[in-house]
Amino acid sequence: MITPKEMAKAAVKALEEKKGQEICALETTKLTFLADYFVLCTASSTTHLKTLSDEVEKALKALDEVPHHIEGYRNGSWILLDFGCLVIHLFLEEAREFYDLERLWSDATVVDFSTQAE
Repeated sequence: MITPKEMAKAAVKALEEKKGQEICALETTKLTFLADYFVLCTASSTTHLKTLSDEVEKALKALDEVPHHIEGYRNGSWILLDFGCLVIHLFLEEAREFYDLERLWSDATVVDFSTQAE
């Protein structure tokens, strides 16, 4: 069985491969029961937003993980993929600035899963 940390790392890698912007992974284990990790990413367009969502879903499905719930895929500027222990937030720039989840979860630990960090 894959760990939440491994899931988050796989999601970040998938987002990087599809040119996701401003990727941020937050460890929320000690702050909430909602998820162990949140991964946030900005897309350049609605098409890019859906591409990022599809790629994360595909990458995690390859690890036998499927989302419990997806919000915003059909319309909108924010797609949420809920994998239980991992929640992926994909935004258009304006929506990311408006909701400002980094500020909301400022007590979370920022984790660098970037492949450039390896």
